[in-house]
Order: sequence, then structure tokens, then C-alpha cells
Amino acid sequence: MSFKLEGPVLEGALVRLEPLDHRHAPDLAVAAEEDRSSFGYTWVPTAAEVGPYIEAQLTRAATGRLAPYAQVAKSSGRAVGATAYWEPRLWPVKGHLCAIEVGFTWLATSAQGTGLNTESKLLLFRNAFENWGAARVDLKTDARNSRSRAAIEGVGARFEGVLRNWSQSWAPGEDGRLRDSAMYSIIATEWPDCRARLEERLGRYHLETQPADNVVPDASRSRRV
Repeated sequence: MSFKLEGPVLEGALVRLEPLDHRHAPDLAVAAEEDRSSFGYTWVPTAAEVGPYIEAQLTRAATGRLAPYAQVAKSSGRAVGATAYWEPRLWPVKGHLCAIEVGFTWLATSAQGTGLNTESKLLLFRNAFENWGAARVDLKTDARNSRSRAAIEGVGARFEGVLRNWSQSWAPGEDGRLRDSAMYSIIATEWPDCRARLEERLGRYHLETQPADNVVPDASRSRRV
């Protein structure tokens, strides 16, 4: 059977990835209007643009090229950002998934640095490699976006180079211009080590959020990075 891109609900301890829907619009409108300076070179809709943004993502999804998600913080039950699977590439003969991109990712400022991005990537990568049998997961960002590049490298992706004038720029004031894209990937043979790295990082986030009476002794805490 040929692969069809349909993103399942993916749930972890911190975040639940739900297929994007108009019901997420009120939460995303609030999330998008937090400190917008943190978005840098990533295009994020304003509150007024969230409705058309969701509609555009659902239109792309109908073509089979995108599976968009809302990132829902389990601590509040509110959508705090978005992400997606994008551009599946199939083996030419069997029609099985060969590779897929993870992109269209943004998070409200208050959700950044909380472990949600790390866990979202773990859920998306694990599903792609272990359930869909992907040989490769792609990630890319504006080559100038050092913050995004650090986050991508932090989840274990390998830098492959910069493709010049690769795609439309999403930076403010650059309508109609092209950007250089920094390209990253994880391949199936690297996934076990990448998964262990992500799980170890998540373990540190969980330690940081434990109540005081459950925190491990200071001698152990001193070994945390």
C-alpha cells in the first residue's frame, strides 16, 4: 500500500501534538502575540492572521504534502505553537516512505526553553522512523537564524550545508526575496543515538520541574548539565 501522509495524535509527558484544526485558533492567537521578537526569521501569524493561516495549512494538508499539528502544552491544555510533517518523499517502486521533513515550527515565547520543543521533536522523529519506517528526516532553516540552527543541532540533527537562494524568505521586510537555507538531517542509522540524546535531555527538564521534596540530593544534582 502506498504511503499516505496523515499525522496521528502524538502524546508525551509535556506536549500533545494534535492535528491542526480551527478549534486551536483562539489559543494560537494568544500564543502568537507574546514577545514576537523571539520569532526572528521564522514567519508566525499575528492574532488576526491565525484563521487564514490554519486554513492555508489545511489546504496544503489536502494535497497530501503536509500534516500540520498544534502543539498543546499538557500543563495548561492550551495550544502554544505549531509544527508539521512536510514534503514526504517515497521510494519510487514500492511507494513506501523514504524521507520526510519536520518544519513549520513555532512556539510562544513562554513555551520556549521548557522542553516542549525537545519532546515534540522526539515524538515526530520516533513516529517517522519507528512507525513509518523513514530512512531520513529533514530539517531546514534560514541560514542567518542562529537561534533556530542551535535548536536543530540541539535535537541531534546533522548539518549538511547551505543551499543558496533556496526558498522564499520569511524575514520581516523581505517579501519577494530568496533566502539561503541551512540544511540538516537525521538518518535511520543515527536515530537510536539521537533518541537516547533527546530522552536524556527530557530527563533533565523533568528534574528541573520536580517539586522540592522530590528533588534528588545535591550531590546528584551537581552532575546535571
